[in-house]
Amino acid sequence: MGRALVIGCGGTLGFAWSAAVLAELERQGWEPRTPDVLIGTSAGAELVALLGSGVAGSAIHDGGDRLVAAHLSSPRAPGALPGPPRPTWPGLGLTRAALTGRADLLAGLAGLLPRGGGDAQWLVDLGDALADPATGWSRHPQTWLVAADTRTGQRVPLGHPGAPKADLGQAIAASWAIPGWFPPVRIGGRALLDGGAVSPTSADLLLPQVHDGRIDEVVVVAPMSSPGAAPARGPARVERLLRRPMSRRVDREVAALRAAGARVARIEPTLADLDAMGANFMDGARVEQVRATAARTTPDLVAQHLRDQITSPEVPR
Repeated sequence: MGRALVIGCGGTLGFAWSAAVLAELERQGWEPRTPDVLIGTSAGAELVALLGSGVAGSAIHDGGDRLVAAHLSSPRAPGALPGPPRPTWPGLGLTRAALTGRADLLAGLAGLLPRGGGDAQWLVDLGDALADPATGWSRHPQTWLVAADTRTGQRVPLGHPGAPKADLGQAIAASWAIPGWFPPVRIGGRALLDGGAVSPTSADLLLPQVHDGRIDEVVVVAPMSSPGAAPARGPARVERLLRRPMSRRVDREVAALRAAGARVARIEPTLADLDAMGANFMDGARVEQVRATAARTTPDLVAQHLRDQITSPEVPR
């Protein structure tokens, strides 16, 4: 039997919060670098690329790794607002997929956003620095970075045997290509956008491995979903409108994994974490506030989920 780690999308602040969770998982004995499968979407793709290349969760969280510290302080990293968009709409295939029932409404709305004008070179540089020189990919062979095909709305788990071959830097940039913020990345003749436009976690991509017995334990780190209601005031109410359908998608994916027999620990931000994040998940000015709050919330949060959903013999199989 095996383990898998899934880290969802979440932008700049979701990265910071997820890194705190990874450090706490490591501290509590669940090593995030060694699961049999690593799946990451958007900021989660950035994180699993680091883990799969051997960087410890604690070093990502505290910046103790030189490469991580330089990456996080890069002047090319995105700001709180996107740059001027381009007058083209590369994601309309996502909208068509939603209208025909092949994707969720949220994907359809994402497809209506114009071509982003951002520069993802800082992500390409990270992947190039992390990649195994012999393969151009992560040293962990089962590292999957999820993007979405702009023409069909289909999810593309780069690194999976059935996906087009990509260099690690290209793959991180494709998975991070937030509609309206960054342009699509072409890989294998396909234009790819952020996989989070279709699913915040893509945890259900593990179902074949669960069904055939290769994976029986899954930790899902989902910064863009919340258990139950997540009340808010002011501008944060807009963020909650986005969070609700994402949470429902994660609900379905986790339920499917559990129905197939997997034990699933689903770790999501507390209300205190959400208050620290505020309305804009790309607002780098809040990173230290998010980190400080997560230092208080993650020890109990991680301990509860590992105890109740991974180690407890009462979890239905």
